[in-house]
Amino acid sequence: MNESMYRYMDVGLIHFMAYPQTIKGEGPILETLAEIAADDYFTLVEVTWIKDPEIRQKAKDLLAHAGMSVAYGAQPALLTQKLNLNAEDPAERKTAIDQIVACVDEAYELNARGLAVLAGKDPGAEGRARAKELLVDSLKHICKRRRMPIALETFDRVGYGKNALIGPTAEAVEIAEAVKAECPNFGLMLDLSHLPLLGETAKQCLTTAKDHLIHVHIGNCVMKDPDHPAYGDEHPRFGIPGGENGVPELVEWLRALFEIGYLDGKMPKPVSFEVKPILAQGETTAAVVANAKRTLNQAWARL
Repeated sequence: MNESMYRYMDVGLIHFMAYPQTIKGEGPILETLAEIAADDYFTLVEVTWIKDPEIRQKAKDLLAHAGMSVAYGAQPALLTQKLNLNAEDPAERKTAIDQIVACVDEAYELNARGLAVLAGKDPGAEGRARAKELLVDSLKHICKRRRMPIALETFDRVGYGKNALIGPTAEAVEIAEAVKAECPNFGLMLDLSHLPLLGETAKQCLTTAKDHLIHVHIGNCVMKDPDHPAYGDEHPRFGIPGGENGVPELVEWLRALFEIGYLDGKMPKPVSFEVKPILAQGETTAAVVANAKRTLNQAWARL
């Protein structure tokens, strides 16, 4: 592809994954955000909860000064607290909904363009129909209470990953159709990292979800070696030995995004790296992020 990728993509980095020490809303948030803000490769950054209001204001100012778009990932607030938007218990489900509404308020503070969530645990085949009803109800509550664009990210449904209710792309589309019947500010987020765990191809996944797709992630996973330090849904660097995704898989993903019209050139669409260093093996954020940028550059050149 001879044209600039920035005509088609708002190229992003997920801050709390590249810097996992910030995933609980604490830690060196400003210092690490400053590293992203100083890198003009990225036009978008995805942040999560920031517990300290003063730090949150400083983060807002920093990203505004850098001229970056901002998106908000509420997944860490759900995962680290084991909250479940499709919980059978009403009080448990209300806690999850209230947490996401609070996250939306934070997202507004940060001038975020939208917020992402994930479904709760998969209860198994017998409980899925009821769990989907509860998830739809929760998402409607959130979308109606706060009009910000809300995206449901699809995850795996395997025991060594996140084992989330949603899940397969076709089922995610069912959820999207049910929520969007009342809430037009809802859509889906799809992640290249999760495709192998879902057993889906890029074309199959993206074609199925094209009418609801509002955000995209790119990354890698490991699923064949239980002894691998990044086994499951851990978002290791592209091309890691034992991993599933590298340049060829990213090329296929990007081609499918063009085919479905997501990358239409009318307005840059969010496409963010979700990559994490394996700290126990001495990997650094800087090297893993550089790997990601090289992978995208090579994939773009092959389109």
